[in-house]
Amino acid sequence: MAELKLIQERIQTLTELEATEELQAYINDLNISEVADLISDNPKDAQTYFESLEFNRAVAVFRVLDFGIQEDLLQFLPAYKVAELINELAPDDRTALLAELPSKVVKELIKLLNPDERKIALSLLGYPEESVGRLMTPDYIDVRPHWTVRRVLDFIRKYGKNSETIDVIYVTDRNGVLLDDIRIRDFLLVDDETRVQDLMHSQSITLHVLDEQKQTMQLFQKNNRVALPVVDDKNILMGIVTIDDVLWVAEEEYTEDIQRIGGTEALDEPYLEVPFFTLIKKRAFWLIILFLGELLTATAMAYYEAEISKLVLLASFVPLIISSGGNTGSQASTLIIQAMALGEVSLQDWWRVLQRELKTGLVLGSILGAIGFLRIIVWNLIFHAYPMYQMEIACTIGFSLLGVVLWGTISGSMLPLLLKRLGLDPAVSSAPLVATLVDVTGLLIYFSLASIFLMEVLK
Repeated sequence: MAELKLIQERIQTLTELEATEELQAYINDLNISEVADLISDNPKDAQTYFESLEFNRAVAVFRVLDFGIQEDLLQFLPAYKVAELINELAPDDRTALLAELPSKVVKELIKLLNPDERKIALSLLGYPEESVGRLMTPDYIDVRPHWTVRRVLDFIRKYGKNSETIDVIYVTDRNGVLLDDIRIRDFLLVDDETRVQDLMHSQSITLHVLDEQKQTMQLFQKNNRVALPVVDDKNILMGIVTIDDVLWVAEEEYTEDIQRIGGTEALDEPYLEVPFFTLIKKRAFWLIILFLGELLTATAMAYYEAEISKLVLLASFVPLIISSGGNTGSQASTLIIQAMALGEVSLQDWWRVLQRELKTGLVLGSILGAIGFLRIIVWNLIFHAYPMYQMEIACTIGFSLLGVVLWGTISGSMLPLLLKRLGLDPAVSSAPLVATLVDVTGLLIYFSLASIFLMEVLK
């Protein structure tokens, strides 16, 4: 932030001096990320800064800007610059942009594309929204198995500039069927007359064009790849997906999960750019659902009104009991959701998870139960707070904490897996939903145990 402040001060000085050429030179000397931060931090001057950039640098900056700023730039830039920009954008970046824009705007931008780029854009937009097809780019290097290394390197020198990456070279037959992928270093470490087929290992990892985007991250992690080929049902190479695009998807998925964990629908735009009533709509739905759930808590309290009236002391421990269960459930839910997102836990692991959480719940419940039990005993010794039924109250609190924590752990760990099995997003089962569920059931556990240990008092 300090560095960005210095950049802004320098730009302000050059602007005040009306040193236009020096200002343009200064902005062009900045790193791409610095220019992007500068534009993001000064949206009112975004067009001025952007138009100061050399064309290739402008394209590089545009692709890393947030969608809201991209949209503003497209609106205010001259039509000819917009045409140059979207024609020069990498196909995958352009697809990501067009997918976010209103259909009317997309139609107008498609008209600005040259025939070849228009064909590519329409092809990529034709794939389902959350599919790998939307992420891929057709800009890659593919070679034939009978070529020599010398011919491959000459081919890369000639056409590599237009490729998304040359770290990996793809081997295809005359029909475009993917045979293998070979890292560039393998070509550089052998004799120039070596045939491509001699370097093939036939162990390529592929993505299917209709795979879900969120599944790609695990493949990249497990195989240590910077790019993966995308094929169709006939194993024809359709394009490639690079790690930078997958990281964007991972960030979006992470953001959506965090928002859902907080009890709100996922926001499609940055927080400050979401329309006010859209924000209300996104948050109100889950608040209403959780509110209706909490009404069951009031119903449970009303059901045990007679017991409470006979021993008002019971009511004072209600927040302690339900918060302990809710906190434990939220912990378990968050851990399981994270493990599922990382591929560490699947639906088939439900029994192992249940066994593990049963043990965990028993231990955690015993710890909190023992603390609750001792709290009653010690409090009574010091303040004589419970002159009668001290042991009964202590047992009620101790065993209630054990039961509620155990139940919170089980429900918090199993609910995400259940929702996944039903085809729903496990993230919605986290903190608020689990806490609401455990609040209601926690009261049932608490007052049921109270009616057992304090039977003589509550007759």
